Amino acid sequence: MKFSALDLAPDIQKALDACGYSQMTPVQEQAIVPARRGKDLLANAQTGTGKTAAFSLPILQQMVDNPKPTEPGYPRAMILTPTRELAEQLAETINRYAQFLPLKVIALYGGVNLEGQANKLKAGVDIVIATPGRLLEHTVQCNVSLAKAEFVVLDEADRMLDMGFIADVHTLLQQTPEKRQTLMFSATISPTVNELARELMPRHEVIRVAKVNVTADTVEHVVYPVEEKRKADLFAELIKEEQWFQVLVFTSTKAQADELMVDLKIDNIPAAVCHGDKTQGSRRRAIADFKAGKIQVLVATEVAARGLDIQGLELVVNYNLPYLAEDYVHRIGRTGRAGAKGKAISFVSREEEQALDNIEHLIGARIKRVNRKGYEVGSRNHLLKQIGRKTRTSKVKTNKATRTKIVKSKNGAKKKRK
Repeated sequence: MKFSALDLAPDIQKALDACGYSQMTPVQEQAIVPARRGKDLLANAQTGTGKTAAFSLPILQQMVDNPKPTEPGYPRAMILTPTRELAEQLAETINRYAQFLPLKVIALYGGVNLEGQANKLKAGVDIVIATPGRLLEHTVQCNVSLAKAEFVVLDEADRMLDMGFIADVHTLLQQTPEKRQTLMFSATISPTVNELARELMPRHEVIRVAKVNVTADTVEHVVYPVEEKRKADLFAELIKEEQWFQVLVFTSTKAQADELMVDLKIDNIPAAVCHGDKTQGSRRRAIADFKAGKIQVLVATEVAARGLDIQGLELVVNYNLPYLAEDYVHRIGRTGRAGAKGKAISFVSREEEQALDNIEHLIGARIKRVNRKGYEVGSRNHLLKQIGRKTRTSKVKTNKATRTKIVKSKNGAKKKRK
């Protein structure tokens, strides 16, 4: 179905044409019409399938249909998102859709000057895109009021729950009118997400674009079994052999990201790192340089999993598997976006095999293994024996300590009786 069939406002259609958008994605086909009619929605769609347009275009259209002057400190729409990077990305995308409309859009997130954001709010904005914590700061300081928010969007709702933002989200929603439109978008649906949807939207519609918790069909999944200590060597070898030009690689911890950066520098591979210990400016530069092709590898932790939208990114590497299987879906959602082909490569040590089992169970498919010569992993039985040996040694030590305490206790008791 084409966007032109929606009979959108001319200025919105003009913006879509300027963006080169003509054909709608499945989530846009299912969500835009009911959302435009003011219905509350819970939409489950894969990352990278056009969710931003699915919720922002109906809001923009309703604002055009019911125009109101921009009021200082009183936005008409509030969009909550879990990370700074995603807030920036949403603001950039929605500004493109609204480029011919008399609407002001602002992104609010931590790590930057609060006063500068406050001045923009007081000057007047129509759409606020924010991380929950930073928006709460502005409401406490009376820089913004949500009392006239007609539209509320919870983007990446599952991630906000995972990151512990639920209390802040509830506090913010209590400040919005009861009569409002609420749209929840989530890459994965869990009982907690369903419970939140029922609480916030008693009469909402549910949209499922694909099977629950599956990844994009356009992404090819591959696993390389490899010992943890050999991952850096394998990564450098594959980069050179396969001539990977642009690689987004995920580690599970900041320490792992920093260690990989050291190895990449030794191998003279242009790279940058993006994790929570880096300043907002440093992270922004790293992402910008990666998008511009100035660096070959961007090493990131989970902080970047939701906030990156890189046109034509063909490859994502899981240097370490995520702790939560759901995060695998979010990580690899950076590739294979909007129907494009992509590849997700994971380096899996023996210790990560259970995590791999959980991922395969979640996505409902077994991932292809590629055993590379020279990087063979140790015997599984050997690993299990080692674990068993450590467990037995621990038990022996515990039993010895217990017997020693008993003997001492008995000796002490005998001495007292004498």
